[in-house]
Amino acid sequence: MSETAEHVVVVGGGHAGVQTALSLRERGWAGRVTVLSADHEPPYERPPLSKGWLKGAVEDDGLAFRPAATYAEQGIEVRTGVRVERIERTAREVRWAAGSLRYDHLVLALGARPRRLPVTGADLIGVHALHTHSDALALRAALDRARSVVVIGAGFIGLEVAAEARRRGCDVVVVEAGERVMQRALTPLMSSFFADRHRAAGADLAHGVVAAELLGRDGRVTGVRLSDGRRVPADLVVTGIGVEPNCDLAREAGLHCDDGVVVDEHLRTGDPRISAIGDCASFPVDQRRIRLESVQNAVDQARLVAARLTGEPRAYREVPWFWTDQHGGKLQMAGLTADSDTHVVVGSVDDARFTVLCWRAGVFVGGESVNRPGDHITVRRLLADGVPLDPAAAAAPGFELKTHLRHALGAAA
Repeated sequence: MSETAEHVVVVGGGHAGVQTALSLRERGWAGRVTVLSADHEPPYERPPLSKGWLKGAVEDDGLAFRPAATYAEQGIEVRTGVRVERIERTAREVRWAAGSLRYDHLVLALGARPRRLPVTGADLIGVHALHTHSDALALRAALDRARSVVVIGAGFIGLEVAAEARRRGCDVVVVEAGERVMQRALTPLMSSFFADRHRAAGADLAHGVVAAELLGRDGRVTGVRLSDGRRVPADLVVTGIGVEPNCDLAREAGLHCDDGVVVDEHLRTGDPRISAIGDCASFPVDQRRIRLESVQNAVDQARLVAARLTGEPRAYREVPWFWTDQHGGKLQMAGLTADSDTHVVVGSVDDARFTVLCWRAGVFVGGESVNRPGDHITVRRLLADGVPLDPAAAAAPGFELKTHLRHALGAAA
């Protein structure tokens, strides 16, 4: 092994943390592995909470990463209800209220937390965020009783909740400060497509405004006053205005933080015995720094750290991908496309089966696919293999992504 360590301690029991432990065992790591999770429940998947679980298509037992017995069988110690409060880097020790633990290598998989709505009334009964299983239980119970729902924030989670609320027959208003839905992640064309689907399903989308105040009576929310003066009735308000990386623990330990725990291309912090991964990590890509909130990123970064700790270091260069499902449109994204400047559509927008191919400064950077999973997989391959794609070629009649990939790989061979 290139990095000798007898005890790997992982702080965080989400996708990144659990995958680190599992990958270490898969790669033959024989030392001790401990996962410290602040959650009181065994590790579980969070993406289904706003998708299949909220609809009732996924049961609670379907959320678990692994059966509880798996961790014991693989010699992975998972401690729940442990909120680490301090890192002693000199002593190589993490401490919490009821104990402490020494580490040889520490992996920070701290995740992120929902931004709190900074307005009067945010603490009223009937105001919900969706991040944890307990959040989801409370939200689903509230949806069972709700008639009028206001969703503040038109990101992935907010729109998934809005779609489910409309499916249940609720009146829905989505409030978005930006000019379009999912603006941080999508091209204008794809934003417009999904906005149209939400409107067609009966939702009202209010763009360019923010919630100025949450209105209430007897401690319970009754509506939202918008920045343009409108008052929207609501017996349920769901906030989805983004997340903040959990950096306090790292910052207090003297590690550099800047919209995330700053790491190098190998996901190491300034302390070579500490790595940071997943939603909390800010890492370099193409001479800039980014932080991604996705299962793919969490899992791939966990695998990379496990590989480094077992003697196979490499730089993090994985292709990011994401997905969401709203009103029958399954959107799969590969690459980072929001700031692309050239677009070509293949497939049929009218049939809700199409892909937006994206370039930035002449370089192919990704694609956004609706109900075309084959295109999504092919775009991921193009990006991973560095296969060039010309916009003019993609716009030509009869163009097929799979054919282009096959020909490009054949020519390279």
